[in-house]
Amino acid sequence: MVVVRRFRATAALLLAAYAAAAMRGAPGEPRNDFRFSILGDRTGGARPGVYEQAWREVDQLRPDFVIHVGDLIEGGEDLRAEAEWERLRPLWERYGRYPLHFTPGNHDIWSEWSEQIYRERTGRPPSYSFDYQDAHFTILDNSRTLDLADDQLAFLEADLKAHAHRRPKFVFLHKPYWIVFLKVGSGAFPLHQLARRYGVQFVVSGHSHQWGRIERDGITYLQAGSSGGHLRQGGGRDAFRQGWFFQHGFVRVAGSRVEITVKELDPPFGRGRRFSAADWDASGPRFDPETLPGAP
Repeated sequence: MVVVRRFRATAALLLAAYAAAAMRGAPGEPRNDFRFSILGDRTGGARPGVYEQAWREVDQLRPDFVIHVGDLIEGGEDLRAEAEWERLRPLWERYGRYPLHFTPGNHDIWSEWSEQIYRERTGRPPSYSFDYQDAHFTILDNSRTLDLADDQLAFLEADLKAHAHRRPKFVFLHKPYWIVFLKVGSGAFPLHQLARRYGVQFVVSGHSHQWGRIERDGITYLQAGSSGGHLRQGGGRDAFRQGWFFQHGFVRVAGSRVEITVKELDPPFGRGRRFSAADWDASGPRFDPETLPGAP
C-alpha cells in the first residue's frame, strides 16, 4: 500500500507539472503593457532644429524605448563619420533615460569603415532582434542594398522561427522597397511571405521622408515620415494629405492590441495635428486634415 500511495503521489506531481508546462506553452493573450516611439529620418538635407524638437515632444510622452528608422548622419564620407556621430552624443545623453534602438540607413552605413563606426556609436550591430515583454522586434539592414539581401532574409527567417511564440512581432528596415510590390504586385515577395508565415503584424521603414501606410494580408506596412530630413514635396495645402510633414510615431501595445498615433510636430515646424495610423490607407487619409485639432 505504501508503494501504491507513493506511485499515486508521484503521478499527481507529474500531472500537475505537465499541466503547468502546458499552460505556459499554450497560446493565449500576450502579457504586454508598454509604449514606444518611432523617429523618422533625421538627415537627407536635414532641416535645423526639427530633430531636436521631435525629441522634446517624445520626451513629454515618456515612452519605454525609442526606435529610429535610420539616416541619423549625412554620411557619405568616411573621414567625417565619427565627427557627425559625435555631434549627436550630447542630445542622446540628455534623453539617456530612454533605451535607443537603431535601424541602419544608407546615410549611416555606406562602407566597411562606416559600419564599424556605426557599431561603435550606436552600440548595436546592423541587424539584430530584441524582446520587450511578450513582443518581438527584428531590425534588418538594407543600407547598402535596394531590397533585402539573401543573408538578411535568412537572418529574418531564423529569428522569426526562434521567436514564433512572441506576439506581436515588428520588423524594421530602412528602405521601403516593399511599396512597389504591394502597389503593383501580388505581395508574393520573400519579405511578405516570411511575415505571413510567422505572424508579423507590422513592417516599418523610413528613407523617403513621407508618411504612408499599406495593409495586406493582415500585415501593416508603415513608412515613417521625416523627423528632420527635408520634405521633398515642399509645402502647400495638399502636402499633409500626401504624407509630407515632420512627425514622430507613438505606439501603445496592450496584450496583442497595437495602437499607433502619428503626431505632426508643433509650431514652428508643423501644426501639431495627430491621428490614428489606422485612419490612413494606401490612397491617403480617410479624414479631412483641416478638421484635426492642432497645437494651441
